[in-house]
Amino acid sequence: MHSPEPIGGSRPTSRDVGRAAGVSQATVSLVLGDKWRGRVSERTAAAVREAAAELGYRPNIAARNLRLGRTRTALLVVPALTNEFFARVYTGAATVAARHGFGVVLYPSPDGVGPARDPFASARAALDGVIASSMASDALKAFRGTDLPLVMLDSDPADTGAVAHVNLDIADGMRQVTAHLLGLGHRRFLHLASAVPSWTFDVRAAALADALSGTEVTTVRAPLDVQGAREATERALTAPGPRPTALVCDDDILAAGACKAARRLGLRVPEDLSVTGFDDLALATAVEPELTTVGLPAERIGERGMAALLAVLDGREPERGDLPVSLVPRASSGPAPAA
Repeated sequence: MHSPEPIGGSRPTSRDVGRAAGVSQATVSLVLGDKWRGRVSERTAAAVREAAAELGYRPNIAARNLRLGRTRTALLVVPALTNEFFARVYTGAATVAARHGFGVVLYPSPDGVGPARDPFASARAALDGVIASSMASDALKAFRGTDLPLVMLDSDPADTGAVAHVNLDIADGMRQVTAHLLGLGHRRFLHLASAVPSWTFDVRAAALADALSGTEVTTVRAPLDVQGAREATERALTAPGPRPTALVCDDDILAAGACKAARRLGLRVPEDLSVTGFDDLALATAVEPELTTVGLPAERIGERGMAALLAVLDGREPERGDLPVSLVPRASSGPAPAA
């Protein structure tokens, strides 16, 4: 069966499916709503399903909910369930959702770089909208072809596929870190950067490069785990040339690995090497010395994300403006060692 493309390349509709299958729009609704038995032949139902699959048709869940009453459920997509930051984002989103009689379903996408498996392919999930936190753009392809409003958290504001963006002032956080270290006299830096492709890490790198222009900066990348960070740091600190006096890490997990590397090399933190993190996870106060880091209001970004989705569903303009972040100075940073 040959299925004509929707005119102008726009999203296919149930009318397009009906035209491709040679049936009425009402028949398409019966089949895709799983109410066809006893009303439509199996052959016709199969033709409709085939046409829908070939066209890449997604049911207009938002429109269906207007007819049937909203399910009052949002989907929160996160890169992983093992990172404390995303647990706090969920807590914030769920708190606001509960106040409005909504539920939040958590959906992990491995590594945040996807692509995420399409939840609509395996279940008839009736949702009011999707909130995605810290996701790579390619990981969200499964959600872009639907009629569900998408709210992006801690993600590229230039992405036009979202109805709202809620971001943290990540660049300012990195500026606060670098100003702190420059004020302590540091002029040789190592940037331990996350190897995960993500807008939020790109912003950190750009802000750091801008703030430290005119100083010595070496960048090395490491996976987001303690062992990988330790190994990358050991290689960097034993490389030829003057050793850096300050190590700026994209994440507290990387900073923990960096501190382990320093100890293995016989370096004292912060007397020989200052180390800073980012995120202010529970890990930041579990290591010794405790980490100087940047506190991110994870619960608040979850709250704002859910509030933005509710505003869109109600036809209101979501609140705008980045959420502020703050430097948390602790014992892992100190004055640069004397030359």
